[in-house]
Amino acid sequence: MPLSPALATWLNEQGHEAVHASALRMSLAPDAEILNHAVADRRIVVTADLDFARLLALLRADSPGLILFRGGRLSEKEAVTRLSRALQALSVDQLERSIVVIERARIRRRPLPIVPGDAHDADDNTG
Repeated sequence: MPLSPALATWLNEQGHEAVHASALRMSLAPDAEILNHAVADRRIVVTADLDFARLLALLRADSPGLILFRGGRLSEKEAVTRLSRALQALSVDQLERSIVVIERARIRRRPLPIVPGDAHDADDNTG
């Protein structure tokens, strides 16, 4: 959430196993509950909601992976194009253990867990 269910459909068409929060009846669930569900099902959360990244940082969690769209609302076509670039640029392992921020002009990756002052406390520009 708040991304379109069409993005989950596109991911499934590409061979990924994706499900939109609304299909799980979790569209109104607290962010922590969605994260816990993602960990249990070994899923990566794809969202435009900044609260997920904040929660992962506060918890110093090492999973689930997070793909975060930033920079305003994107059309479904724009979201697919940018997500496709991220999926091509990063391995599954990187996606599962990172916060990947997709912006209009670039994609950034930050390994999990986020620990202030840690050597990993810097962005890894992927393109």
